[in-house]
Amino acid sequence: MSVLSIRLALEADIPRLEDLLYQVHGLHAEGRPDIFIPGCKKYTAYQLREILSDPINTPVFVAVSDGVLVGYCFCIRQVQAAASMQKISTLYIDDLCVDSAMRGQSIGKTLYDYAVQYAREQGYYNLTLNVWACNPSAMRFYEKCGLSVQKVGMELVL
Repeated sequence: MSVLSIRLALEADIPRLEDLLYQVHGLHAEGRPDIFIPGCKKYTAYQLREILSDPINTPVFVAVSDGVLVGYCFCIRQVQAAASMQKISTLYIDDLCVDSAMRGQSIGKTLYDYAVQYAREQGYYNLTLNVWACNPSAMRFYEKCGLSVQKVGMELVL
């Protein structure tokens, strides 16, 4: 039985983070090739170094199983500051991925639960994320985690 641990990502994790970023981008490119370019990833190595250098505003949690990074959860601290709305602090999950070979082992749920606990401990009002409609398995996963729809983005492709 493997031991799973969650920790903040390190700069040394960047090559493995890039592997996983390609995986998740591939799912999006398959579902929405009109938007996502196949063979790309969301962040460059430079951008990843910038993100990892600010764990207060952009914490990245990684799941490690038997010494191998098998998943990540990119988060962003957001503060709503519109004059007409309550000032709230949100932990936004920007991206969550589990290696395709490791899915179905509750690693994603463990990462998600870790982010929720972190948000509670840091005094955030809520935790939010976006899910592409072309990814129904992610939608089901987050619904099982207890999330509900906050708002809906709609489009008309011209």
